[in-house]
Amino acid sequence: MILILTEPSDAHADAVCRILEARQYPYVRLDSANFPARLRISAHISEARAQLNLREITHSSNIDLSSIGTVWYRRPGRPVSESILSGREYREGIDEENHQFLQDLWQATDCHWVPGRPSDLRDAQKLHQLMLARKLGFNVPDTLITNEAEDLLAFYSRHEGRIISKRAAFSRLNEQGAPFYRFTERMNRRDLGYLDAVRFCPMIFQVDVPKSYELRITVVGDKIFAAAIHSQASKHTRIDWRRYDHYRTPYSIHDLPDEISRRCLLLTKRLRLMFGAIDMIVTPSGEYVFLEINPNGQYLWVEELTRMPITLAIAELLMTIG
Repeated sequence: MILILTEPSDAHADAVCRILEARQYPYVRLDSANFPARLRISAHISEARAQLNLREITHSSNIDLSSIGTVWYRRPGRPVSESILSGREYREGIDEENHQFLQDLWQATDCHWVPGRPSDLRDAQKLHQLMLARKLGFNVPDTLITNEAEDLLAFYSRHEGRIISKRAAFSRLNEQGAPFYRFTERMNRRDLGYLDAVRFCPMIFQVDVPKSYELRITVVGDKIFAAAIHSQASKHTRIDWRRYDHYRTPYSIHDLPDEISRRCLLLTKRLRLMFGAIDMIVTPSGEYVFLEINPNGQYLWVEELTRMPITLAIAELLMTIG
């Protein structure tokens, strides 16, 4: 059986679930944000046995985690405490306690994990990625990750101001209750007046690599789906293609060189992942430059624009390894 952990509005999971239902393959879909209000958990460990059980209140369903062959750790929400609890700090403490317990529960669940166990996802952060990618032979941009203003100023000067900035982690940020997104941005001279603000949180600064086009490389098990994003065709996407402009930004299937494909697969495996969304730049001279790998990145839009069967590959991976 497959356990899918994600939020209710996840269109990626919807698409995979439709394939599982067509194949009549058993699965359960849960959102951990329902814990503890609508999700009950019991872990019974004794000399004779170890048993982990989930009970979903709304649908009156019971799940023995020993029956799970594969978990797709897609986009689970964080636990939300019940409104009956009073005091913001108290509720936040309970939410963190519940979150930590769930991480412990998933770590104790002995099965296959896609993209990987939560602990593996936590380990696959951007500094570690860049260090590993460099070791594996990828070309990586000259990079500084710092909260030291003097180091940033020296880096800015060395590259004559031709640098970009982006967040150093994959953590979810909120601003007034809504998700906060921060795009990759070019630094300019006005930013130098705010250098000292970097002390509050480390950021990534990289030399601004010239682009012919960009790549989104989706790794699913041993399969690779590479899409070229012609981001320089639109002023909205030249710095960060996530400022989507699908009407002016052509997308196409890209044939990766064998050596780049080999390194992408090796990077994913060395990070103990079975899925990864890799971003790269192809320079005007044809050089492939590694930027990052998102262990749980979005892919449905790539499939819709290129018709590459990524959803089918994920569904088949979940069914095969379980």
